[in-house]
Amino acid sequence: MAAASTEPPRLKQLLERDPYLAPFRTDFQRRYSLFYNRLKNIEESEGGLDKFTKSYKTFGVNQLADGGIYCKEWAPGAEAVFLAGDFNGWNPSSHPYKKLEYGKWELFIPPEDGHSPVPHGSKLKVVIRAQNGALLYRISPWARYVVRDEDKVNYDWVHWNPPQSYIHKNPSPKRLKSLRIYESHVGIASPEGKVASYKNFTYNVLPRIKDLGYNCVQLMAIMEHAYYASFGYQVTSFFAASSRYGTPDDLKEMIDVAHSMGITVLLDVVHSHASKNSEDGLNQFDGTDSCFFHSGYRGNHQLWDSRLFDYANWEVLRFLLSNLRMWIEDYRFDGFRFDGVTSMLYHHHGIALCRPVAEGGGGFDYRLAMAIPDKWIQIIKELKDEDWNMGNIVHTLTNRRCEEKYIAYAESHDQALVGDKTLAFRLMDAEMYTNMSVLMPLTPVIDRGIQLHKMIRLITHALGGESYLNFMGNEFGHPEWLDFPRIGNNESYHYARRQFNLTEDDLLRYKFLNAFDRDMNKLEERYGWLASPQAYVSEKHESNKVIAFERAGLIFIFNFHPYQSYVDYRVGIETPGKYKILLDSDAGEYGGHQRLDHNTEYFSEEYPHNYRPNSIMVYIPSRVALVLHTMDIPK
Repeated sequence: MAAASTEPPRLKQLLERDPYLAPFRTDFQRRYSLFYNRLKNIEESEGGLDKFTKSYKTFGVNQLADGGIYCKEWAPGAEAVFLAGDFNGWNPSSHPYKKLEYGKWELFIPPEDGHSPVPHGSKLKVVIRAQNGALLYRISPWARYVVRDEDKVNYDWVHWNPPQSYIHKNPSPKRLKSLRIYESHVGIASPEGKVASYKNFTYNVLPRIKDLGYNCVQLMAIMEHAYYASFGYQVTSFFAASSRYGTPDDLKEMIDVAHSMGITVLLDVVHSHASKNSEDGLNQFDGTDSCFFHSGYRGNHQLWDSRLFDYANWEVLRFLLSNLRMWIEDYRFDGFRFDGVTSMLYHHHGIALCRPVAEGGGGFDYRLAMAIPDKWIQIIKELKDEDWNMGNIVHTLTNRRCEEKYIAYAESHDQALVGDKTLAFRLMDAEMYTNMSVLMPLTPVIDRGIQLHKMIRLITHALGGESYLNFMGNEFGHPEWLDFPRIGNNESYHYARRQFNLTEDDLLRYKFLNAFDRDMNKLEERYGWLASPQAYVSEKHESNKVIAFERAGLIFIFNFHPYQSYVDYRVGIETPGKYKILLDSDAGEYGGHQRLDHNTEYFSEEYPHNYRPNSIMVYIPSRVALVLHTMDIPK
């Protein structure tokens, strides 16, 4: 046991494969030792990690089988703790908690004639007597449901214990080999200028996601957050599903319906910091500056204006790990996307973050390829089309460590927010408002924007990683930025929406981008390039502006030249045979110019080219991406 606690069991093999990591060996050993010893302490003190992470079933306010109520809180700085609410006429002292060891408090309220003494839907508060004698009315950190009346500023804690909770009917999908993620926000998932609902997402958005070929939805802003415009990143109640979209059962139904469609559901988790709110958040829960957070300067994030958790604290670990388990067990989320990990592991610098714990890594499955969207922004903003550097594009898309999985994306919610621009907006700008109608002549700006939008997304999808992510609406070039209601825009919902209806109008060109995105995903589903080894790039020709590579048995050819088309262009390939076009960005249904005959058959030659043993000759028009597959290997 002692040896295992000082060295990750597979670290030696990792270092043999990647000598670059050798200088970090001591750090790996130190971190693994901390992990191993903390896990061992949990096993000895709490009866195991399984029991430790089920604490959400005992902390907070929980219904017992006999109808009674068991309450438990951790408030180490409190002098006394009480429960008040509708059930006792808001008497602040009639139901005192009993003080336990290590700053914990508990209260048992017996049933009344076999029924719960705290009715479903009634309001509650934990009353803390602080060290200075003040009475503080707080929402339990473990509260499952909080609501805010329209005429109030703060949220209220509502006891959620319906007679019949939603029962999941569908199992979770099997673990996906190829992950195509649709990054989503329930509240803006409607063309209407209002806060959309879980029900709307269930019946209007999920079918759309399925049709587009995405097999995973990543849900943002689910944990309750008092400030809507924070995009869910200022969490106030970690165990409560946001009530602005509906009830907990509505969310459970939404996830269940997603599972029935074979869609994996990920939760955007914000454990890197918490809202500074005290009356309806975690801040100063027990009347002190610490409790769940570091005290003083270390406990405050100056840029985010939020509180920072004390991860070394035993009860903070209980809270956060139990939080993850609750979302999996109660709501049936399939996994998580962790936000702000570098804030949690700032001294770690990301080395070995997505390697297994047994190798001294962080144990994450994927990391976001954040350099990719930055590169596309830089190219479009700073360079003329003739000056695009093919080698630099390929380097950015392929620059990742072997055996670490990356989520590639051309843009996410960050680029959609007010103050930034989506790819479509950067490419087409103001003309999106006037020239996206098919009744209008196709202007050079719109033509360029539509063609490059498709090419950028396909090359990112096929070359940039082992998973792909898109933020809702960006697939069809959503014409406006995203801006939540706030004082600065007169609390308007006009930009806090996604205009899916634009793709359903046959007179608008948005339908072309939407169709291409759908067929791109469907093709990946068929051939699985995201689950295949990294591509072999055979060409990145600077003057021709051509990139060619092979992945998953497919040939990808991109001609980024703004005006030069090539007849009989030779492309090196590995596998000989007869090839046909599977995807053509120049097709009419994608808003292209239909310059290619899809009945054409391309026969390979035993003619080496670009270090490949065989080659084919193709016609590749300007600003066109092609995907070819050999007809000799049916699929």
